[in-house]
Amino acid sequence: MSAVTTPVTRSPEARPPSPETPAWSRWANEHRKWLFAAPAMIFVAVLIIFPVAWTGYLSLTDAEGSVRAESEFIGFQNYLDVLRDTDRFWPAVWRTALFTGVVLFFEVVLGMAIALLLWRPFRGEKWVRVAILLPLVATPVAVGMMWRLIFDPNIGMANQVLGWVGIGPQPWLSGQNSALPTTMFIDIWQWTPMVVLILLAGLTSLSDEPQEAALIDGASTWQRFRHVTLPLLMPTVIVAILLRGIDALKTFDILYATKGRGGGSFHEVETLNVYAYGLSFDYNDYGVSSTVLIIFFLIIIGVMWALTYRKKGLNR
Repeated sequence: MSAVTTPVTRSPEARPPSPETPAWSRWANEHRKWLFAAPAMIFVAVLIIFPVAWTGYLSLTDAEGSVRAESEFIGFQNYLDVLRDTDRFWPAVWRTALFTGVVLFFEVVLGMAIALLLWRPFRGEKWVRVAILLPLVATPVAVGMMWRLIFDPNIGMANQVLGWVGIGPQPWLSGQNSALPTTMFIDIWQWTPMVVLILLAGLTSLSDEPQEAALIDGASTWQRFRHVTLPLLMPTVIVAILLRGIDALKTFDILYATKGRGGGSFHEVETLNVYAYGLSFDYNDYGVSSTVLIIFFLIIIGVMWALTYRKKGLNR
C-alpha cells in the first residue's frame, strides 16, 4: 500500500508577498503597528507641543493685559528680568524645592513603613487598607478647605485639642513661619497613601526565597530589610519618588485653597506654580508668567531625566 501524504499548507504570515502587490501595500503591512498607533501619537504630540510652543513664544514677548493684544518681540529680556528677581522668583524657587523635598522624604518614609506593616496578612487587613486610602478619595481643594477649618486659630479643632493637653493656640496657616510647614503636613496626609499603594505592589511581587534564606542565616529584621528587601525594592522606590516628586513639584490646589492669592499676605507659601498663576490672572503679565512656566518646565524635565537615569542604573 502506498503511504497517504497530506499536503503541507503555509500560514498566511509565511506566504511570500505576491509580485502583484503594490510597494506601498507591502510597506504598510511591514509597519502596520506604527500606522495603527500614529493617529493617537500625533494627537497627543499636538496636545503637548502646541501649549509648550505657545508659552515659549509668549515668554519672548512683552504680552500683557490680553493675550490677543499686540505685543513686541523682546528676545530673552524676560528671562534676564526673572533670573534677576530676588524678591519673588528665587524665594518661590526655594519654597518649591523645600516643599517638594520635605513632603517627598516623609511620604516615602511613612509609605515604606505602612507598606511593610500591610505586607503580611493580619486580621482586619481589608478595613485598615480602606482607612489608609480614604485621604485619596477627596479632591485636593476639598482637603485644603477641610484642613483650613481644622487649623483655624479661633474655631479650629487643632487648637482645641492642644488646649486639652495644656498647649497654647498656634497660628498654623495664619503664621508667617508656620504656614509652609502646615501645608506640607496637609500634603503628606493626603498623598502618603499613594506611595503606600506603589510600594505595597512592589513588596507583593517580591519572592519569599531571599527572605527565607536570610532568616535561616540568622539575619535580624533590620538586616533583612536593609540587605534584602530594600535593594530588591529600590526600582519600585525610584518609581514612587519619580511619580510623587513630579506631582509635588506641581502642587497648586492645596496651597491656593489654604492661602489664596500670592500664597498669603507675605507670600509665605508662594511656589513657582502659585507665582506664575498670580502673574497671569492677577496681574495679566503673560510674558513674564510664560517665562516662569518655561523655566519651571525645564526644572521638571531635569528632575525627570535624573530620576529616570537613576532607575536605569538600578535595573542594570
